[in-house]
Amino acid sequence: MTIWFYGNQDGINTDMLFPGKYTYTCATADEIKPHLLEDLDPNFAQSVQKDDLIFAGKNFGCGSSREQPVLGLKSVGIQAVIAKSFARIFYRAAINQGLLLIESPEAVDAYSPGKPVSIDFINGRITVGEDTFGFPTLPEEVTAIREAGGLLEYTRKFLDSRLKNT
Repeated sequence: MTIWFYGNQDGINTDMLFPGKYTYTCATADEIKPHLLEDLDPNFAQSVQKDDLIFAGKNFGCGSSREQPVLGLKSVGIQAVIAKSFARIFYRAAINQGLLLIESPEAVDAYSPGKPVSIDFINGRITVGEDTFGFPTLPEEVTAIREAGGLLEYTRKFLDSRLKNT
């Protein structure tokens, strides 16, 4: 697991996560992936792996309401984004895609390169080095959406189960 640390940068916006110039030419996850964070961290798209973590500062994901940044991060397998705070629209888009966001300013401040990090999603704890910080556990509905792989899959499964019971 690699930890991508941008904790000293506030206001990482959606254009930094996925440049707006590709909005109308990249729609699928495979088209989005090569451009993820290209203006923030040119090594990210080529090096990111499943279960990596991102640490970031305040107001992560501010900017436009485009879905590509969230879809891209989810499709490369980012385990979670831990930030000091998130933009509201980005937060909602993350729920829709099943991307886990954890707001923990203390964990971001405690992290430095090389420190081990572990996350207990069930009990709402993140350990950075020797320090453990709590975070609110996800509501049952949000957990179900995340486990289903996003809102679309959750809705599909829900409707399929309803149709089978009629």
